[in-house]
Amino acid sequence: MTEASGILSYGVYLPRKRLQRAAIHAANGWFAPGLEGLARGERTIADWDEDSVTMAVEAARAALEDHDRQSITGLSLASTTLPFADRLNAGIVKEALNLPDDVAAYDLTGSQRAATSGLAQALQAAGRGVHLALAGELRKARPASEAEMTQGDGAAALLVGRGKVIARHLGSRSVTIDFVDHYRMTRSDFDYHWEARWIRDEGYLCMIGEALRDALGAMDIAVDTVDHLIVPVTARGVGEGIAKRVGIRSQALIDPLLQQVGDTGAAHPLLMLSAALERAKPGQVIVLIGFGQGVDIVAFETTAALADLPGRRGVASALDRRMPDDNYPRYLFHRGLLDLDRGMRAEFDQKQPGTTLWRHRKAVLGLVGGRCTQTGVVQFPKSDVSVGRNDHAVGTQQDYPLAELPARIVTYTADRLTYSPAPPSYYGVIDFEGGGRMMTEFADATEDQIEVGCAMRMVFRIKAFDEQRDFVKYFWKAAPAN
Repeated sequence: MTEASGILSYGVYLPRKRLQRAAIHAANGWFAPGLEGLARGERTIADWDEDSVTMAVEAARAALEDHDRQSITGLSLASTTLPFADRLNAGIVKEALNLPDDVAAYDLTGSQRAATSGLAQALQAAGRGVHLALAGELRKARPASEAEMTQGDGAAALLVGRGKVIARHLGSRSVTIDFVDHYRMTRSDFDYHWEARWIRDEGYLCMIGEALRDALGAMDIAVDTVDHLIVPVTARGVGEGIAKRVGIRSQALIDPLLQQVGDTGAAHPLLMLSAALERAKPGQVIVLIGFGQGVDIVAFETTAALADLPGRRGVASALDRRMPDDNYPRYLFHRGLLDLDRGMRAEFDQKQPGTTLWRHRKAVLGLVGGRCTQTGVVQFPKSDVSVGRNDHAVGTQQDYPLAELPARIVTYTADRLTYSPAPPSYYGVIDFEGGGRMMTEFADATEDQIEVGCAMRMVFRIKAFDEQRDFVKYFWKAAPAN
């Protein structure tokens, strides 16, 4: 059988915290009573130490659980909320995943369809190597706005190439039209939205409907053969309207995840595609739509390999690991929308020397330690001299990645004196399975979860913000494994 081009694997990351929309309305209903109609369900919210880069790393790790990272030749990161305007954000992801230095990496931004456009390009070049297509989004919204209610944070990853694909690429089609349904200038924090009915009628129904009909015709896909239609629009009735306009069964529509997640922006098409792959059976047709100053249409047919794909951290498992949250002021503080008195303990320099980061990038960004080739002793950080108790061998250590190894808590502290954006600050000593010990901060930690012996997994997070130089420092933290 000839090798096909398409999707090899997928992965998803949704922050654990789910802000209850009722809590948003309870705080703002006096000012915006019209939001009551949206005050149902919950939305994902990233913690203070998460952003579009860290979430993309977690989604990528999920997609790569059963794949050789050394085989990856390309990596793209799509987002309209990348933390750095002039630093390769995809390069940070590459280092965190400990990928080879000869990987081609690039950022995709400027449109809500950045991820689908990048996916289409990666699929067209699938014969030249394995590409990791990522998308992550963490958008700000004005308090008491509709966007605050409907948006969500999250990331998704697709591994594409040739081989034993789980979904064969049937074709792609794009149209580009400067239809300004919303926009955000470079210097702005918030989007400006135009009138919703005009966007629905002229943008969603007309523009997407026409592009979808033309694309299906060009790919010779009959409308009655579409098993799963992905319309990444959370506005009520839009998906049904597009399906009816083109003649696709409404039962084919994939849930846009408004009630459980919210609209994750550029990441939403890939998030919904992952949900479709979870529920699809071999031999079914999936049609993906991307919208933003034009339309992308990407079509797939699932293969028998889908049934053999090992279980993974996808949409279903991400939805299950939820932690309901009704602390609306904390959300505003973590978004930089509420200025609290942080006290004198927050007044210390967080400078990250570029030279140090360069020399130790594998340890800092990739959590690569060392293993002594003579004694087998594992240590972090790696050094010229082994910490072996009876053999301080020199120059015998080789790189030893620790990020994917399970660990357990040896000691821990809950610190309410040191400044933390989410007090108390949990940190302690962990032991890695197979050897290795380190002191680290804990993430996603609650009092009932943290105890000696607790199983932990490493997560890539923000370490601190250098507000004086406007720089984000990243490192690895330990989070409860369940």
